[in-house]
Order: sequence, then structure tokens, then C-alpha cells
Amino acid sequence: MNRSQFFLGIILASLIGGMVALAGASYLIRQEPTSNFSENQNASLVNWLNDEKFNVPDGINFVASAQMVTPAVVHVNSRVSVGEGQQRQRGFDPFEEFFGFKSPERPEGQRREARSSGSGAIISQDGYIVTNNHVVENASRIDITLEDNRRYTARVIGTDPTTDLALLKIDETGLPFVRFGDSDKAQIGEWVLAVGNPMELSSTVTAGIISAKARNIRILRDESNLQVEAFIQTDAAVNPGNSGGPLVNLAGEIIGINTAIASRSGGFIGYSFAVPSSIAKKVMDDLLEFGTVQRGLLGVQINDVSPELEEHLGKEIQANRGVYVMEVNEGSAGEAAGLKSGDVIIGVDGMNTYTTSKLQEMVARKRPGDNVSLKYLRNGKELNTTATLKNISGDTKVVKKEVPKVNSFQDVSFGDVTSTVKQRLKLSGGAVINGIDNEKWQKAGVREGFIVTQVGRTKIKDADHLVEVLKKSRGEEVVVLGMYSSGQQAYFEVTLD
Repeated sequence: MNRSQFFLGIILASLIGGMVALAGASYLIRQEPTSNFSENQNASLVNWLNDEKFNVPDGINFVASAQMVTPAVVHVNSRVSVGEGQQRQRGFDPFEEFFGFKSPERPEGQRREARSSGSGAIISQDGYIVTNNHVVENASRIDITLEDNRRYTARVIGTDPTTDLALLKIDETGLPFVRFGDSDKAQIGEWVLAVGNPMELSSTVTAGIISAKARNIRILRDESNLQVEAFIQTDAAVNPGNSGGPLVNLAGEIIGINTAIASRSGGFIGYSFAVPSSIAKKVMDDLLEFGTVQRGLLGVQINDVSPELEEHLGKEIQANRGVYVMEVNEGSAGEAAGLKSGDVIIGVDGMNTYTTSKLQEMVARKRPGDNVSLKYLRNGKELNTTATLKNISGDTKVVKKEVPKVNSFQDVSFGDVTSTVKQRLKLSGGAVINGIDNEKWQKAGVREGFIVTQVGRTKIKDADHLVEVLKKSRGEEVVVLGMYSSGQQAYFEVTLD
């Protein structure tokens, strides 16, 4: 066979092979089409993900965890007063001019309500629910909807703005509930589920991994600077409405309470943040037992070790990481334990604390009177000490729940303004209206929840002082000035009998 015959044979073989391939394809195309998608998908020439060849490993199967948790996640709907009445549509108003208070347009008494929607998790069979403080803050009514659509009205057992947590109670027993897990054991990269009611979509489950721990994103504010931020960061999708819902591990245990998202638009863009269960469980226990949080304090002013801090201080810190003690408060637990300015705390109770948020988390788990073991560096040398934590008053006593005094005048009841509300609204005194069974006050447009700060030119100290001032003004028309819990100011004119 010569060279030309060889090449001709190769060409003929190629042509014959191509014709066979085309004939086979034509045969397949001419087959009768399947009658539905199931048949069509089952007839696929390549189906790699069949039951025999593809199984989800038990360790990352979300189904069991979702089934355990979803029945115990509730929808929390709060009604919040945002002020009443409208501003008068006229030029000069002497009360606004002299007092800085806006007056309502007559007829008065048009209450406006806003609704705050969030999520919560049932944590006991007898109806205790954990949620965020910002979901129920200033609420006049809180409605709870269970996954099976049963509805209840909840009462607030206690709140803690410094961690943005709240404990609610509904009157029911035999409820499904979620157990607290150990957030200390949760690891970066571990699968987690966020369960809640985003965008009014009930019983929504999203999955992600733990992206970081002990994050401080500086969203909580407290007048006494006692806020604690040591969030678990995750990429599980969380949106408005998820607040207060649980972040759970694949064992169906709460390891966090979803609280915030990193967003400029208000929607999820990749990161969300949850209060770790190590803090949440302690806060819930405190609120259940005492009605208020027992906060143990070390009494030191701190900052993260960093090159920027060294530059600010103008000296070298003999540590690459840790919590730098800027100042030790006089009479504090830190002073009694021997801490000094310039020390670098690197451990609490055997756990590394290389950031201020981690140190705050570890201390926030404790109550006044509890001991903590501290590991710290002084001039590069590692030392250890034990501190007995104190409360904000500087002792180790249990902090009792603040119970406002209640007083009344002509069928209108008044109570003292709580310290938390005073701090938020920047008030030095005042009395809140708790109930009105007086027609003149009702017609004047006054509503429950209004905080009286002045009567005429007299500034009100508390409920007793208000009643005293009103008694002296019997038979007169008085101007009652104040604000609502939203901060909206207003005044009313009332004739006293």
C-alpha cells in the first residue's frame, strides 16, 4: 500500500464513523417525548445525583435540626405608641415658644401606633420566650404567634438593653422548646441554621457557617457604658424579622440569638450577628430569678492591643495581642486584684481573651461576688491573679428589680419613670401615666404612657411630686407638658376639679 492509499483509507474511516454517529443521534431525537417532567428527568442520559450515588453525610444534614427547632420558634409582634395628635397649623404658639413643646391639633386624642415585628424562641415547656430587647422595647402590647398558628398575649418578665435581650412569658404549658447549647464549643467554619420570621415569612430556615466569634460592631449603647458585644458572626441569611430568633447548631441547640445584620440597605448582604448562648442563658437566668440582670464588673477601662494604640500612647507595649488596661477604677474589683494601668489581660478562667469583646463576654457571664481567674502581662512577664467582681454600686450585693412607685389623682394613676427610660430620654425626673379614668383628661387628649415632666413652670421630680402639684392646682386650668416613650414632645390643657 502506497502513501496515497493509506491517507485515503483514513479519510474513508472518518466519514463512515461520522455517519454512524449522526444516525444514532437521529434515532434518539426521533424517540417519543416523555409526557411529564419526572419522566423527562428520569430519562436523562446522565443522572449523577441518584440515591445510590449521592447521600448527604449525617454530620451536615440540616433536616433533623430544622424539624426539632421550627415548632419552638415564634413570631413576636409588638405594638408601640409613637405619639399622639398632630401639630397645630398656625404661626405663633406661646407654649411651643416658651417651653419648646409641640401642641396637638384639636380634636385631640388620635393615637398612632407602630408595630415592631421579630422572632423568639420558646426555652421552656411552660411558655418562657427569649427574644431581642429592641423587638419589644416600649411595647404597649406583645402578641405571640406559634408555628401552629396559636396566638397569645405575652408579658415582659425582664429586659437587658446592654445585651439587647428580653425574656417574655405566655400562659401555656406542654410547649415545644429549644435547649441552650454551648457557644464556647462552636467553631469557626461550623454549620449553623438561623430560624425566624423574616419579611413576615413564618418558620424560615437558612443555613450558613460561623464566620467569626466575639465580634464587636458597636451597635449597642448604654448610658453607663455597660453594653456587651461579643457577637457570633455568620453568613446564614438573616433579614428584618429574624431579630430575636435562634441561631442553632446541627444538634438543634441554641448557640446564639440573632440580633443584627451588616447592611446599608436594611437587607442581608452577607453577614449577620448573634448574641452567644453563653451570655443569653445567663441573662435569661438572671431575669427569671431576679427580674433584672446581675452584672459583675471588673472595673477597668480597656482597649485592644494594636500598633495604633502604641502610637496613641507613645510607647511600646510588650505584647502582640491582648487587652490593654488603660485605667483601673478606684475601689474596683480590678484594683483589689492588683491590676495596674499598662497591664495586658490575655486570659480569663483559662480561656484566651485577646480582644476587649472576648474579655467582656467572659466577665458578663458572672454575677457580683463571683471570682474570676485572670492571666495578664506586666512588662512582658506573665502573672496570675483572682478578682472578686462587684456590681455598679461597688459592692457584691444582688441588684433588685426596680419597682416604680404608683400614685393617683382624680382617677388618673401615675408611676415613677424607670432609670432605663430616664437614661434613654435624658430625663432627670418625671411621672408616667399608667391609667386614665377621668373624662376631662381623656377629652384633653392625654393617653396612657405619656410622661409628665412639667405642670406649668414646675418641673416634676416623680409621681408623688406630681400628685402634690396637682392637688395644689385644684379648680384651675393647668398645662401638662411631657413626652411619649418615643421621645415626641407634647402638652395638654386640663381643668382640675
